[in-house]
Amino acid sequence: MNIGIVTTWFERGAAYVSRQYMDSLAREHDVFIYARAGEAYAKGDPVWDKDYVTWGRRLNIPISTVMDKKDFQRWITLNHIEAVLFNEQQWWRPVLWASETGALTGAYVDYYTEETIPLFAAYDFLLCNTRRHYSAFDWHPQAVYIPWGTDLELFSPRSLSPVEPGRVVFFHSAGMNPERKGTDLVIRAFAGVKDGAKLVIHSQKDLKKFFPKLKDLIAGLEKQGRLVCHEETVTAPGLYHLGDVYVYPSRLEGIGLTMAEALACGLPLITVDFPPMNEFVDSSVSRAVKIERTFARADGYYWPQCIADLGSLTEAMNHYAARPGTAGKLKKAARKYAEKNLDWMKNTTEMVKSIRDYKKLSQDYKREAAWKILHSTHHGMGLAEKASQKNTFLLKLPNWVWKILKAFFKS
Repeated sequence: MNIGIVTTWFERGAAYVSRQYMDSLAREHDVFIYARAGEAYAKGDPVWDKDYVTWGRRLNIPISTVMDKKDFQRWITLNHIEAVLFNEQQWWRPVLWASETGALTGAYVDYYTEETIPLFAAYDFLLCNTRRHYSAFDWHPQAVYIPWGTDLELFSPRSLSPVEPGRVVFFHSAGMNPERKGTDLVIRAFAGVKDGAKLVIHSQKDLKKFFPKLKDLIAGLEKQGRLVCHEETVTAPGLYHLGDVYVYPSRLEGIGLTMAEALACGLPLITVDFPPMNEFVDSSVSRAVKIERTFARADGYYWPQCIADLGSLTEAMNHYAARPGTAGKLKKAARKYAEKNLDWMKNTTEMVKSIRDYKKLSQDYKREAAWKILHSTHHGMGLAEKASQKNTFLLKLPNWVWKILKAFFKS
């Protein structure tokens, strides 16, 4: 079967999700990538620029996940694609365009709001990688739950011995969004950790600039030799080998890629007792800390954010810090847990086989969702579609004009 994946395709989490799906499906199918324009391209990068990748036509339209209709449908036709899997497609017209070609349409579920959940009826099948996602889409006739996992060969321990015998080294990945990933909470909680523990943070942002109120605390911990910050982009498998315990009090996750990666690298986990983060917690190797409160995100994402209770987080870190002699045993247990539960190839075996059996849903079933998509003026979608189908003056409009148009249509 020829399967196409529509996705962001460069060094970031969403692309790693797509690549995992590609690797799994490629065991029995021919897989093609349509690298959606909008954020960045990885042309010339040997990691991402492969012969199965088509770089989608770039449009001068500041709308997330916008695509060119002719270019997109040409890709489907030329590659004889029978099923299209969309990754985080927040602009909905391309789902209908793919259906027009006769291809099956599916989505890896990640981002949705109260308003957009009914629109997912436009897809023929949905892949849900957390129990929480599945609970929001179990009404769909071809929604399936596929427990998330990771590449156990890529993400594997360099050593199952303590990094620095005699003291525990905590590791935290802040990535591109330290606020969402709770980096500020990690730093504040670690300030109260005893027993000579150390904290290593990998961030793609300058943390002193990102958290100006924590600048002095960060500098003080660094001066004491208790905190080391690696502020750079590092490709997979990352820097997990620098720690003994992974601490990740994330405020919000679609899946929580780094938790699976850390466990696979042999790091027991500290996270919040809130889904989907607590779906990765096993009491034998991990600890889930209390949350202080939950609150809505400004963009209307369907699920609330949470904030870890600082005292509970500090207590969990102190639990490990006080037991440096158990670090090696816990790292072995974390890896064993990952091998049993987080083997992506094993978790997707049934999906790889059954995708051939997915059916195109009837137009009657899809009619209401399609109507809402076609008649939506939200964020200037109608104008964007016209511009994406042919060369028009709309493509030449500067971004500031597009912002005004988007605000007008949204109102």
